[in-house]
Amino acid sequence: MALHNELGKWGEDLAASYLERLGYTILERDWKSGHRDLDIIAREGDIVVFVEVKTRRNRDFTDPEMAVDYQKIRHLQQAANHYIKFRHIDNDIRFDIITVVGTMNETPSIEHIKDAF
Repeated sequence: MALHNELGKWGEDLAASYLERLGYTILERDWKSGHRDLDIIAREGDIVVFVEVKTRRNRDFTDPEMAVDYQKIRHLQQAANHYIKFRHIDNDIRFDIITVVGTMNETPSIEHIKDAF
């Protein structure tokens, strides 16, 4: 596996563990809708939360959440719509972003942006 893929997987694992510690239930991970994917689908109470995880080694070039641009938001919304129809979801939904900054050799910084868009 390429180094950037390993870093991304590590970040998603940390994000899922973080959410579980907060009491979220993880429903799905890496759910695919065609060429689009949803990193984490979780439940917080009665709310279904679609979580986009962005992992970076550092913030030298830009903040990781800035990678969630207009086109990425549209793709996430389309994939979420497919998931809602596929699973017959009738709950309120929310889109969050979790950023993980650091490397596997150090304690990372984790930020959770609720209701990001």
